[in-house]
Amino acid sequence: MQIGLNDDYGDPDPEWLKIDWRPHLQDVELPGATVHYTEIGEGPPMVFVHGLSGCWQNWLENMPHFARQHRVIALDLPGFGDSPLPDWTIDMPRYGRMLHDFLDAIGVEDCGALIGHSMGGFIATEAEIQRPGRFAALVLVSAAGVSFAEIQAERTAIVGRVGQMAGPALARYSRLALLRPRIRRAAFQGIIHRADRIRPELLWEQVEPALRSPGFADALKTLVGYDDRHRLSEITTPILIVWGMKDRLVPVSAALSYHRRIAGSRLEIFERTGHVPMLERPARFNHVVARFLDEKKVPVQAGRA
Repeated sequence: MQIGLNDDYGDPDPEWLKIDWRPHLQDVELPGATVHYTEIGEGPPMVFVHGLSGCWQNWLENMPHFARQHRVIALDLPGFGDSPLPDWTIDMPRYGRMLHDFLDAIGVEDCGALIGHSMGGFIATEAEIQRPGRFAALVLVSAAGVSFAEIQAERTAIVGRVGQMAGPALARYSRLALLRPRIRRAAFQGIIHRADRIRPELLWEQVEPALRSPGFADALKTLVGYDDRHRLSEITTPILIVWGMKDRLVPVSAALSYHRRIAGSRLEIFERTGHVPMLERPARFNHVVARFLDEKKVPVQAGRA
């Protein structure tokens, strides 16, 4: 287990703001679902899966970095962002199968790395358990699942905690309001440790798609009610677990539980960081993930600028 010490919060000059993302946006038809996704870069595939009330934009600070050596793909799960509700009932196993259908449809047979945040981390473990070996490595970021399963008897409390994630969307803060640091910090305090130090443009990219999340209630219901702890020990793929010490939504104790249940996993805890380490400390997150993939000899495309 490693705990970072340097203070690199936020990103004052983000690369993602200099990219015209429109040519990278695509849609694909799957059995019972249409999936909106973004693809950038070339090389071994790297797939990013967002969490509850999330969207592909949750990875804006990370995609340009990894696109230098990877084919980077980030999707909107059915029922979130610009992916409409699916014809099937939302649950964690079905999301896992959908992920495999999605990869098949876009021509990805073997995937270099699967990175999931919050509920997306839960889905990543489901996908790996369903088809072992398809992913060369997994990265679980503030992954939901374990902590909720361990306290199922307190479902009201869980729903209240997870509901904080929808707070910014429900409040419908305007772009103008997000320009004010005090409002940013108050609006996102349940998710982001210091939202006043995050660029308002980045926060808006998280809020605006969240307003289009018809799958939120169904996903929350299955997320709270589903328990796969007994199967985590089946995972033999190299796993990196990344967590924020100040995560108020999924406590750091859940990181320790994942680490204990998955043999050989590596745990990185970022101090003074909330539920979204990849946005709060993007430089450190990108470095830690890249180092892990390099050590595990996950293929990359060398020499791409």
